[in-house]
Amino acid sequence: MTPILFVDRDGTLIEEPADFQIDSYAKLRFVPGVIPAMLRLRDAGYQFVIVSNQDGLGTPAYPQASFDGPHQLMLQVFESQGIVFRDQLIDTSFAEQNLPTRKPGIGLALPYLQDRSIDWARSAMVGDRPTDIAFADNLRIRGFQLKTPQFGGEWDWDGIAHELADAPRRAHVQRDTKETRISVDIDLDRVADPRIATGLPFFDHMLEQIGKHGGFALAIEAQGDLHIDEHHTIEDTGLALGQALREALGDKRGIGRYGFTLPMDETLASAALDFSGRPYLVFEGEFRRERVGDMPTELVPHFFRSLCDASGLNLHLSVRGDNDHHKVEACFKSLARALRQAVRREGNALPSTKGAL
Repeated sequence: MTPILFVDRDGTLIEEPADFQIDSYAKLRFVPGVIPAMLRLRDAGYQFVIVSNQDGLGTPAYPQASFDGPHQLMLQVFESQGIVFRDQLIDTSFAEQNLPTRKPGIGLALPYLQDRSIDWARSAMVGDRPTDIAFADNLRIRGFQLKTPQFGGEWDWDGIAHELADAPRRAHVQRDTKETRISVDIDLDRVADPRIATGLPFFDHMLEQIGKHGGFALAIEAQGDLHIDEHHTIEDTGLALGQALREALGDKRGIGRYGFTLPMDETLASAALDFSGRPYLVFEGEFRRERVGDMPTELVPHFFRSLCDASGLNLHLSVRGDNDHHKVEACFKSLARALRQAVRREGNALPSTKGAL
């Protein structure tokens, strides 16, 4: 079955001018990121259908010839990059006519509802106005409103392509206790700068290593009883992060499963892990300092144990060296690199002879 991406034209494929009419070549500007995103979607199996309201097209106020030239050039540019539109649904009425063919009405799209080859579960609509989202609602498909100064919205083309083409493995975990409030957001299929705020700057720096070297998007916010000590904040962050990893991985189909030895100056750290569903931690290493920055060194293995317990991770982590700062950081980096290998998708098979992980 084929998913369809219905796309608005003005403000979505090409930028919309102040007078809302692209009636000359000089007004033709493509929306940033649209071509790379649509190529990704094409490669994911999507076909494209333009759905556009063109007020009064064909009247003296908006001659057909003024529309056709820039429109055909737009289509030629897309085609030159490998993007072809299956159909163009263009309504020429005015809003006050309230015709069913004008978005958010779906009159022009009715023939598609009878096409049994369309994958409606994956189909979507992209536009820059609330009427585009209402059109999607009327078709009962997902709608994405591009972020613009005039109409709001929250999406860009790169994000839309990621959402639809990558089928991202993501999770949001909110862990609230009498001692801490922890929020974790993770997207294993998107690279982004980590956003960490726990109230413990050195711990923040260590958690940043997991997102940065793990190669996935990670955001953590923690509010804990630091007036007592650091224990609850570090422990509960490990539990929340582990839960997020478990939820994002889902049934674990296609993952590498196993995963890194990492040198850092005089320090050597090794992380061997398995997303087996059977939590276990073996930690080999000693620290001479009571704390590094604001993080007690006794809580380093405790954090990894909490992470393992909540994620179902079997982790063997060892470290040796002279500088405790390097040793702690190497532990987090080696874990991150091992995670990078283990969560990477390599197909759709379940990497287990048992049939479950």
